[in-house]
Amino acid sequence: MTDDFYRNVGGIREPDPTLGKSVQPEPAPEPVLPEPEPPPRVRRQRVVLAEPSRSAGSLRARVELEQQTSWGELLIKDLIKVQLRSGVALALLVLAVLGALPAVFFFWPSFTDLRFVGIPLPWLLLGVTPFPLLFGVGLWYNRLAERHERDFVDMIEN
Repeated sequence: MTDDFYRNVGGIREPDPTLGKSVQPEPAPEPVLPEPEPPPRVRRQRVVLAEPSRSAGSLRARVELEQQTSWGELLIKDLIKVQLRSGVALALLVLAVLGALPAVFFFWPSFTDLRFVGIPLPWLLLGVTPFPLLFGVGLWYNRLAERHERDFVDMIEN
């Protein structure tokens, strides 16, 4: 090994810092090109075809909802309460109607002997009628929920 690879520092030889590293040739400097002139600045203009018809209160309510402030949370909780109240009321209606059937059969035993088109009436009431009832109550709940949401949006926007 020659002194080309080591340097002498205070009588102690130290390894070359580039030892063991791949030596890459330095890239050739790129020719310096003159900078092109920047294009002239065009001033932008905002074109408004119609002013928004929202009031300041509407904007405030939307901001409150988006930022999830305490007032926005209160509005959302009120909407959820109304939705829950209508859902529970309709569920109680379904339970009352379907729960009344066994009571009718118990208190009027002669009711179980009635036939409709040759089929015992209790079979029809217990096997067929719950499905249209549940479907109708589901549609009713869906319309109520959409109405509550529309009212909520109208309250926010107005």
